[in-house]
Amino acid sequence: MRSHEGQFSDNRPIRRSPQEKRRLIAELKETLAGIKPHASPTLRTTLMARIKELEAELASETR
Repeated sequence: MRSHEGQFSDNRPIRRSPQEKRRLIAELKETLAGIKPHASPTLRTTLMARIKELEAELASETR
C-alpha cells in the first residue's frame, strides 16, 4: 500500500521537541538500567548509542 504525501509512513525522521527528547532520554536510561545481565550486548550498545545521539542533539539545540 502506498502512502500519501505528508503521512507518518513517509520515510522521514520524527521531529521531537527538546522536552520530548529529555523524556525519551530518561526512558532509555531507565530501560538500560533495568536490562538483565544476560541480555544481548548489542542491545546495550544500541541503547547507549541512541542516548548519546539524543544528548548530542539536545546540546546542539541549546547552543
